[in-house]
Amino acid sequence: MSDQPVVRPAPISGFSEWLPEVRLVELHWLDRIRATFERYGFASIETPSVESLDVLTAKGETSQEVYTLRRLQADPRDTSDAKLGLHFDLTVPFARYVAQHFNDLVFPFKRYQMQRVWRGERPQEGRFREFTQCDIDVINVDSVPLHFDAELPRIIHEVLTGLGLPPWSLNINNRKILQGFYEGLGIGDPLAVIRIADKLDKIGVAGVSDLLAGAGLSPEQVTACLDLAQIKGSDASVVDEITRLGVKSDLLAEGLDELGFVLESLADLPDGSVVADLSIARGLDYYTGTVYEGKFLDWPNYGSICSGGRYANLAGSFIRRDLPGIGLSIGLTRIFAKLVAEGLLRTGPMTPSQVLVVVPSDERRADALAVAARLRERGYNTEIYHQADKLKKQLKYASQKGIPFVWFPPFEDGRPHEVKDMASGAQTEADPGTWTA
Repeated sequence: MSDQPVVRPAPISGFSEWLPEVRLVELHWLDRIRATFERYGFASIETPSVESLDVLTAKGETSQEVYTLRRLQADPRDTSDAKLGLHFDLTVPFARYVAQHFNDLVFPFKRYQMQRVWRGERPQEGRFREFTQCDIDVINVDSVPLHFDAELPRIIHEVLTGLGLPPWSLNINNRKILQGFYEGLGIGDPLAVIRIADKLDKIGVAGVSDLLAGAGLSPEQVTACLDLAQIKGSDASVVDEITRLGVKSDLLAEGLDELGFVLESLADLPDGSVVADLSIARGLDYYTGTVYEGKFLDWPNYGSICSGGRYANLAGSFIRRDLPGIGLSIGLTRIFAKLVAEGLLRTGPMTPSQVLVVVPSDERRADALAVAARLRERGYNTEIYHQADKLKKQLKYASQKGIPFVWFPPFEDGRPHEVKDMASGAQTEADPGTWTA
């Protein structure tokens, strides 16, 4: 044995890793998500993991979440590389991408992006330092048609329903309603109130009430803000409920029209799939219209499983063009980790192999190699047992890894090929050129 000290293997907190049978399910999910996005005409892009800090902090107060990068230098005073950071979401890099490639894109530009992102926050249930997001966005010159506000949640509904998740709902609001309502109440800093109202599900009505009062709102203003935040509904009748609160402003009216349109456009989805929730605000400052937040119904305190919204001109930070957009992001790692923790993720085999080819003897290895090559040519994921060994041991290997079929090349000249169905135990003669699973 080596005299080197033993390093105790342990994952870094906030970084997930899965066993092979779980990772295979995750890859299957990614394939299904990708296929759904592409059915709606969204094209795939990928941006670098590293961006300039000027890009990452172009919108919103996110600098504390960014992992900055710096080479180890002999001179500790050399911090030139500290101006780079790992991206904390995919929307800001996407906006930079659009600005950079503006002349080469066709608008409206519909893209999807499935990558890992990094955030420097305290790990806890549902919160990771490294995680995978699956985003779809539409950016257009000057304006994005409102029907995209309804199309994106429809796509996400199709994706999540297809994955067979536990009960969930997609909550929808509109920042114009919030800002217009607060302006109608005479509140001087509506954005500050929006950020406070967004904490309702974390600190409750009493906590939000205290924060609003501490921000200088009168008791009447606090009551009106809480009345608005507690409105929920699954159809356009919520617009009437908001109107009955008696607050008026042009921006509020615009937001109500937009919310009503989205709810009516999604009315054919199953009841409870889409819910207007006036407490939803989304904390990032760049959202300006429709906002989304998906939640598990059985775990209301768990973080959002998908989120996003409309932004007026995020790409405009990088180019002198008006480029509004709208996007929705699936928090794949957050969803996946919860199902694993709750024992709800149905896993299968530990390998993608469909067939294991037995090695009868060292002399017959060439026959096994030829069979495996033929099966692979025909599209079957095929592996060969790593050595000539007892048949019982080779079958056990296939069983442990969940390989559904075991192929027996001829053990002697003149004998037929045979294949064993591991589920039924049936063993039959077969030809590698014509056999079908």
